[in-house]
Amino acid sequence: MKSPRETREILDTLESQHPDADTELDYETPFQLLVATILSAQSTDARVNMVTPALFKRYKDARALAKAKPAELEALIHSTGFYRAKAKSLLGMAQKLVADHEAAVPAVMDALVQLPGVGRKTANVVLGHALGIPGLPVDRHVLRVSNRIGIAEGDSPEVVEEQLCGAMPKERWTRTSDTLILHGRRICRPTPLCDQCAVRDDCDYYRLVVARARGRGGKAPKPKAATRAKPAKGARRATSAALAKTTTPPTRGSKSVRTARR
Repeated sequence: MKSPRETREILDTLESQHPDADTELDYETPFQLLVATILSAQSTDARVNMVTPALFKRYKDARALAKAKPAELEALIHSTGFYRAKAKSLLGMAQKLVADHEAAVPAVMDALVQLPGVGRKTANVVLGHALGIPGLPVDRHVLRVSNRIGIAEGDSPEVVEEQLCGAMPKERWTRTSDTLILHGRRICRPTPLCDQCAVRDDCDYYRLVVARARGRGGKAPKPKAATRAKPAKGARRATSAALAKTTTPPTRGSKSVRTARR
């Protein structure tokens, strides 16, 4: 795995390649971002952004959402997928906000992850983008990109979050996640576009897998499907097979909010 200095240099380059990296979910308040992030599980940000205007018009805050009728809520979020489970999470989340937090979104990780439908990734999205508290959300894109490049090792979001947070200054945690996510969507896809990557020469996957295949006169191999195997403890260099894997955990504001944050 690369050193913290190497990781920071790689992120400097990736941030230059993706200067517009930010959450792509539309929101105006922390509550709206919390709702949108819950809806984004197993869906796309574009689809969520199509659904939330009508949703937020009907349920302006946690108190209003806490009183929603499940059938009406399900109908509004149907197109995001898994609408029954998401409706249950949204109702439970809103009711707990009203009961325990005076309808406000808490600015504390431990309190956020106690809300129905909220895990560390969702909590970090809300903390970093809507509440100004550094957080590093790890989704499937962050896992895939960081393992391929070699700035993290492992298929556990918590482990990768800890590794990246240890390498990057706290004030850069949220932007690091945004940058890796956007790079995963645009360039380092499941079938990567290595020739368009600004950090190709620093990438373990490119060096150990793609470049070797090209040197033998062959085509770049298609990355293998996700596995749950973990790298050997203390290994200094991931194997080609580990670098080639993709991972799939689930993981997003209004311009006024983003401007205020900056």
